[in-house]
Amino acid sequence: MTISDTGQQDMTSQPAITFYGKMLTFSRLQLSTDDLTAIEAHLADMLSNKTSHIPVLIDSSIEQDLPALIELLWSWGLQPIGVVTGLLDKQARAQRMAIFPADGKRIERIVSSKKSVTQLSQTTSEAATEAQAEKNNSADDTAAQTDTSIIDVPAETLLSSDHITSMIYDQLLRSGQTINHVGGDLILTNSVNSGAEAITDNSLHVYGRAQGRLVAGATGDKDARIFCQVFNPSLVSVAGTYCLRDNLPENTIDKPVQVRFVEGEGLVFTVMENI
Repeated sequence: MTISDTGQQDMTSQPAITFYGKMLTFSRLQLSTDDLTAIEAHLADMLSNKTSHIPVLIDSSIEQDLPALIELLWSWGLQPIGVVTGLLDKQARAQRMAIFPADGKRIERIVSSKKSVTQLSQTTSEAATEAQAEKNNSADDTAAQTDTSIIDVPAETLLSSDHITSMIYDQLLRSGQTINHVGGDLILTNSVNSGAEAITDNSLHVYGRAQGRLVAGATGDKDARIFCQVFNPSLVSVAGTYCLRDNLPENTIDKPVQVRFVEGEGLVFTVMENI
């Protein structure tokens, strides 16, 4: 998790480096051939000039001569910034290029320092065990007692902190601030002001007024969702598909809304009052 403030601060108190999230607009270049001549011919058809400066992500289903491909793309004004993980990983590392996860993959993260879910699971398991023991000890008397249902909780179904790293953030997210959480849901109990960013690779929950930029499924998880109590963002994005404020459905503004990605449809907005 990273929180940063881009407002003016005393330079003496600023760290040497800071990680923070910003929305990047880039195109994915999908390749089904390693024929550079054919690739260049297609680029000539698609691009009207060689000064577009479009950042691109290389997504290839076959092996490529990556250095030669990079030179070709740069010669056409494109700016390759990385590859989708796969056949080109080894060459990408040699070229010091970024390697992006494939769609639907989540970035792994070490266990969060937040309250461990394991403690709750252990408590539940112990309570179930004690209840079962008590039930066994009093088996001879059950006919004379009021029937009570006891739910056994199998140990293998209990969640552990190795899998749950969701984060709860209670403070107001102000303009110029970014919160970027990787490895679990991001839950904001306060509001997100205009000019702020809330980003997570899983689902995003905002229980205050949701303005600013709201991003879920930042690493391509198409099952991620956004839930807002009061929906009025400047930008909303799920799994890389985004929508700006001017294009949001009017009936969703200032309403409790769920946003999800549906293959073939894009972003789907649901007013939760109507569910």
